[in-house]
Amino acid sequence: MCCIESPGEAELAARCGATAIGLVSAMPSGPGVIEEAAIRRIVAGAPPGVATFLLTSRTDLGEIVDQQRRTRADTLQLVDRVAPDALRGLRRRLPGVSLVQVVHVRGEHSVEEAVAVAPLVDAVLLDSGDPDLPVRQLGGTGRVHDWSHSRAIVERAGCPVYLAGGLRPTNVAAAVRAVRPFGVDVCSGVRTDGRLDERLLRRFMRAARGGRDG
Repeated sequence: MCCIESPGEAELAARCGATAIGLVSAMPSGPGVIEEAAIRRIVAGAPPGVATFLLTSRTDLGEIVDQQRRTRADTLQLVDRVAPDALRGLRRRLPGVSLVQVVHVRGEHSVEEAVAVAPLVDAVLLDSGDPDLPVRQLGGTGRVHDWSHSRAIVERAGCPVYLAGGLRPTNVAAAVRAVRPFGVDVCSGVRTDGRLDERLLRRFMRAARGGRDG
């Protein structure tokens, strides 16, 4: 459950079955951005057993390390391309912190991008965006991408793969059946007027589990 903005939202997400919460730091575009002080408070009070994902647009090794140490999140979700040497450096300098590299699925070339980075991280997250635009889109677009490319990544990556991008209660079961991801990630699809909607979230969880069983 991404774009968590308060301890109350974190608690609601966990109560509805979320196993991880996403906390969005400064981004060039997209929803859900909160201050690092708020991220640290939410991390400190996260429900037991719920992973805390810090979404960072930083690409410099030192800046990413400093940001994680300020917020204390247990997982880094790297929403922009991070160089292989920097990924190796994160492993050395942040032992015990999980690395999740976002790949924005825009075509067949995204399959090769994901397969290349997979050995350097703990998981890959597939989203809809375009990091090459003048104002980079690094997620939070609410758009669905081509799930056939996502399925190819799941089959070839050799690591857990999360699926994001335009998911909502009405399409998540189909997405899970088509892609067979390790997990799914949602933000705007379970919000009403920007607020986390418990009814939508519970519908989403039921649908996601139904897709996995189907």
